[in-house]
Amino acid sequence: MSPCHSTVTDSFTAAGRYGCSYSRRFAEAPFTWCVWVNNRVSSPCSASKMVKYGLDYTRCRWILPLLLGIGVIFGIIALAGRGWLESQTLPYVHQASLWESCSRPSQGGEWNCESLMGYAWGRAAAATYLVGFILLVICFALAIIAFAIDTLRFNFIRGIGGLLFVAAVFSVMGLVIYPVKFSSEIEMTGINMFSWAYGFAWTTAIMEICLGFFFCCLPNYEDQILGNVKPTYFYSSP
Repeated sequence: MSPCHSTVTDSFTAAGRYGCSYSRRFAEAPFTWCVWVNNRVSSPCSASKMVKYGLDYTRCRWILPLLLGIGVIFGIIALAGRGWLESQTLPYVHQASLWESCSRPSQGGEWNCESLMGYAWGRAAAATYLVGFILLVICFALAIIAFAIDTLRFNFIRGIGGLLFVAAVFSVMGLVIYPVKFSSEIEMTGINMFSWAYGFAWTTAIMEICLGFFFCCLPNYEDQILGNVKPTYFYSSP
């Protein structure tokens, strides 16, 4: 039995299944009622209120800052990891990070490392990626501030999205410079591959782009989030 054709008592049960709150006046009304959402009978809660309650809910509202925090962690792994480039096959004689390139005469030998900061392209790659990472950390801090306050500041949120796009541009610049110049300037032995740390760096850049879109588009749904869009109620006699 749908909420539209139930008795007043049953409508309480049906509405309870949808997890909605309802006022006393609906219980005392001599008619039954329903809400149409997406051409289907729904509960008294509108889609806009569902979005609003999702953002106002203590745990759900921290999803976006949490994703930014995960991006920061991935960025730290990329900056600290020595897996930007590694030997793909035996002998494993080469590995590199964003900061240095290490090689050894044979597998099991001692690593000899050369700083990439002695190359102009190495400094450029490290600087651009580091700037992107710093901007990501700033966005993470701003997102915590934005979602910690009771009232969402939508212009502030859109600004975070724009800053994330700038961070993504710097990150991608570093990720493009590094492999192009490394493969042409550094002598390598055997078959090598850009490995796990380089993958973490790309994951961070992709998260910056995706979250930038989300932060920029979120203010477009301001009315839905704030509950300003009223649902359409259809009343019928029992």
